[in-house]
Amino acid sequence: MRKVKLQLDNGTQFEGYSFGYEASVKGEVVFNSAMMGYNELLTDPSNAGQILVLTYPLIGNYGVPELSTEANGLSSFMESESIKVKALVVSDYSEEFSNWNAKESLADWLKREQVTGITGIDTRELTKTLRDQGSMRGTILFGTEDEELDIRADIPNPVAEVSCKDVIEYKAQDYVERSMDGSSPTPSRPLGKRVVLVDCGVRQSIIRSLLRRGVDVVRVPWDYDFNTLSFNGLVISNGPANPTLCEVTVKHLQQYFQTSEKPCMGIGLGMQLMALAEGADTYKLKYGHHSHNQPVREVGTNHCIVTAQTHSYAVAADTLPANWEKWFINMNDGSLEGIRHNGKAWWATQFQPDDTASTTAIGTNLYDDFINNLK
Repeated sequence: MRKVKLQLDNGTQFEGYSFGYEASVKGEVVFNSAMMGYNELLTDPSNAGQILVLTYPLIGNYGVPELSTEANGLSSFMESESIKVKALVVSDYSEEFSNWNAKESLADWLKREQVTGITGIDTRELTKTLRDQGSMRGTILFGTEDEELDIRADIPNPVAEVSCKDVIEYKAQDYVERSMDGSSPTPSRPLGKRVVLVDCGVRQSIIRSLLRRGVDVVRVPWDYDFNTLSFNGLVISNGPANPTLCEVTVKHLQQYFQTSEKPCMGIGLGMQLMALAEGADTYKLKYGHHSHNQPVREVGTNHCIVTAQTHSYAVAADTLPANWEKWFINMNDGSLEGIRHNGKAWWATQFQPDDTASTTAIGTNLYDDFINNLK
């Protein structure tokens, strides 16, 4: 293994070994405390352009599944069609892997998709640095002067990079849900409803969650004027980076809120964009929420749920307009995790409501509530 160095912008350095593609990169360094799901995390568009640090010590032991797609074009196991992070940093990479659907090693996957990977890093110390001083930018260097000069450029607008480029329609009647081992297909039951999904970097499990409940999904690019379409409800997806970069989306949402009575649901970045459209402010969290174990409490109750989240920005609670209310609060730092309108079926959460292996038992029925309100 070739020696490699991770250097934070505050001057702190960590040394390790390369197990992925060998290329110097620069990006925001964030840590994720999930104990499982590295395949999903690497392909989650919300992580686009980041150097991802995994706090769980042993990574790679269950390999990578076949990168296949379903008949409707969705990935069979991943959250998108390719790795979205710039680099992966782990404490201990397992060269040996074993799983019923593993087709290749994590190292082979990183190399094939030209994504840098580092092992042998003291991720506990790195995480403590990011937790105490806040997320910061870092550079991965392979030691030679030429490589240091050839660092991959930043993505100007990650949302534009990861969003779909054309309108894509998914029919509920064509969706077939399969069990984990690929057997026992169960077709969805079409409800005759049509939902527009604004793709700001959507996880494909969100699309599956909607199709599974029998609604057709029209997936549109982040800057598409969805107000020109005919539909029964609107979903604003998760995504990466600063929400203020999505001015076009915010303008389209402002028009929607002024003219429509139809339900609207936001997820992650989608919540921040809905809040901006209604006049609220957003801010960057010290080190973000990147994990599968964020405790969230429903306001006015003792109902607390454990959630999966991937976001670096939040909505400033004290800037919410009078017709919106706080819905969920983060139990770790008190930040706002959910909002809802006082009179209309408009709501949003920072956490992931998709019913997948990495987000089970969140204790809510947000998708069902949304679909039951479709007009």
